[in-house]
Amino acid sequence: MTRSKMGLLDRLGRLRGANNEGVLAVVLLALVVVMSVANPVFFTLPTAFSILRSSIVPLIFALGVLMVIISGGIDVSFAAIAVFAAYTTVRALEAGMPDFGLVGVFVLALLIGASLGAINGFLIAKFRLPTLIVTLGTQGIFKGALLTYVGSRYIADLPGSMAQISTSNLVEVSTDSGSAYLHVLVIPAVLLALGLAWVLKNTMFGRSIFAIGGDVEAARRAGIRVVRTQMIVYIVAGTMAAMGGLIYVIMGRSASPQILVGSELDIIAAVVLGGASIFGGRGSVLGTTLGVLLVQVIYNSLILAGVPSAWQRTAVGVLLLVGVGVQALASRRPSRARILDEAPKNRKLRHENGELGREKPGSRKRFH
Repeated sequence: MTRSKMGLLDRLGRLRGANNEGVLAVVLLALVVVMSVANPVFFTLPTAFSILRSSIVPLIFALGVLMVIISGGIDVSFAAIAVFAAYTTVRALEAGMPDFGLVGVFVLALLIGASLGAINGFLIAKFRLPTLIVTLGTQGIFKGALLTYVGSRYIADLPGSMAQISTSNLVEVSTDSGSAYLHVLVIPAVLLALGLAWVLKNTMFGRSIFAIGGDVEAARRAGIRVVRTQMIVYIVAGTMAAMGGLIYVIMGRSASPQILVGSELDIIAAVVLGGASIFGGRGSVLGTTLGVLLVQVIYNSLILAGVPSAWQRTAVGVLLLVGVGVQALASRRPSRARILDEAPKNRKLRHENGELGREKPGSRKRFH
């Protein structure tokens, strides 16, 4: 192979990305182009802002799930944590707790989310229980506790500080196709994504998460404090879930204990499509962000096409299966290639040791 071809392959590899982010970006761009040709309404600023608005909360959830998946776990309780933290905060303010402003509201919700996440982390890290079983169990516990002890009433009027920011926009533009606006709460989602990307890439804590997801026993032998790291991962994931839940309530201008039910599949699908390995040890914030945008673009496209909501869920389920299937096939190829590469070496070693062609005693065939 010539040097120019090798250079071209290297450049293509860099564009592809470590977790196929480049491939996902091309798929996303192609989908946008196809939908814009099929329906000109899709390629407008109001539609673009609508997709970005609908991606704010899923992105925050997905970042928390990304940390868990990289560490080798799976979390299906984040929606229950989000609802519990957001609804409990609203009920506390409604019951007469002093309103210390938006910062105080977020602090209360985040503390609740961190506490619930710590329960997940303690059960998983301390007792080494399966993450899926633990989070399935705590999901039911959190939902039941919310409905039993906090309440089940729909709240249409939010407290003062929350109601004030619910109508605040970062950008407002009037176009021929309608008004386009982007909510101000897109800022914390962007800052959270940038912060997590930096942590995963540049800190010992981030490298520890990848190491635990790759091989937890090897990480333990390398001196990584596995229990503490896993505890922090689930506490942070619970905190992110609480933030997403509170932002959802603020943007929706109402609170209900039944919100966000069934959103787990969309978030996990977005993270897996973004290149995070369901087996742990691999993933990126950029890929997760692209995965979230891809799911939201697909939903928006199906809505514009008049597809029933049941088929929209089907599409996301198919995408999840495709993402996991591609990862499974990709993980098999390196191991098979390694076996094929090592076969001639093993044969040579056996030949040098005289193992090939050597007849074992009593192995000679007898003819009668």
